[in-house]
Amino acid sequence: MKLLRVIGAALGWLALATLWFWAWHLKDPHLRFMREWELPLLLAALVAGIAVAWRFARSVLRPVALGLAFAALLTALGNEAASRQHRAEVNAASGAAAQVLGAHFIVGYDDANDLRELARKGLIGGIFVTGRNVKGRTAGQLREEIRGLQAVRRKAGLPPLVVATDQEGGAVSRLSPLVERQPALSTLLDADLPEDQLSESARAYGAQQGRALADLGVTLNFSPVVDLRPGRAPGRWDFHTRIDERAISSDPAVTTQVALAYAQGLESAGVRGTLKHFPGLAGVAEDTHHFAAELRTPVARLATQDWKPFQEVSKQSDAAIMLGHVILAELDADYPVSFSRRIVQQVIRGEWGYRGLLVTDDLTMGAAYNRGLCDATVRALDAGVDLLLIAFDHDKYFDAMHCALQAAQRGALDLPMLERRGAQRLQSFR
Repeated sequence: MKLLRVIGAALGWLALATLWFWAWHLKDPHLRFMREWELPLLLAALVAGIAVAWRFARSVLRPVALGLAFAALLTALGNEAASRQHRAEVNAASGAAAQVLGAHFIVGYDDANDLRELARKGLIGGIFVTGRNVKGRTAGQLREEIRGLQAVRRKAGLPPLVVATDQEGGAVSRLSPLVERQPALSTLLDADLPEDQLSESARAYGAQQGRALADLGVTLNFSPVVDLRPGRAPGRWDFHTRIDERAISSDPAVTTQVALAYAQGLESAGVRGTLKHFPGLAGVAEDTHHFAAELRTPVARLATQDWKPFQEVSKQSDAAIMLGHVILAELDADYPVSFSRRIVQQVIRGEWGYRGLLVTDDLTMGAAYNRGLCDATVRALDAGVDLLLIAFDHDKYFDAMHCALQAAQRGALDLPMLERRGAQRLQSFR
């Protein structure tokens, strides 16, 4: 009986500690699958945890247990209230400053109707369409949905939304089967074609994919992957990045050749490609979808190897560049590349002279989100990044936009610079 009491008490304390941690991280992107019933479930679990701790804890420790439980309760309710307030304030936002900031966000969605008012008021700059938007639907239905949102923009006198997706081919083919699934770009190398025929095949591949995407209304494709192939199996905790399966080649010259021809094929159909994931993930073992990551490859080697496809393809095409959530400590030990002003301004805009489109990887990925979504948002805007992607957990757009509005109000963002970048981006999509 005594052992049972000890075990019960330990479980009660563990449950309360776990629930407090959950309350602190309420609405975490990893828990998006339970968003609709997360708060009721947490509250019910807290009540159960209080009962267990009260039953088994010694009388002198019961106030501590109750204190933990009520702290978790207040934290959860406070986070819920803040989330609702952010949504309400963003939905109520209007004016030039709100439109300047909103133009820098690309958001995912479940129901297009939830975006109509944001699109009409200019509070978003683009949308991200993916697997959940095509499941059980026809190409015609998705096409009309996108056309409807673009019609809202035209009626409001605003520029068209950027319509982005993730159709690399192979394992990452988010719009298939509406868009025919093609094998990974790397499979073009299997035929051992002469150089000119390899480029021709890659261009044809891109053109075919581009026509299908353009037919749906897509204007920006997050492809090709120009990270060099690392030549190693994914790590134990690499659930989603898996660069070795998505990269074209370990050779920067071959990667450049195939990626450039592919990007030009996309452009021939009116779709812009995206070179990802700068600064190159070949030397990164961690999965940035979930964990912080650092790229330890010396910058001197990156400049002669990993960065060549980004530089060469961007010089000869209109491809955008996606910034990954990895820390390149040799250049900036404090912030991931995706919101490092030092790297964006000194390297990409400065040394390279790149004036094209820069877009972050999804800011709800763990490597960015766990550092603070608000900080990541404001720093990315301040760095001069053109588009901030909030795709997987699109509800987080309201928190991010609220942070941007607050930062602008206190003078922490250069609105004229952001407006100029927005105007340049619009010109490039016309």
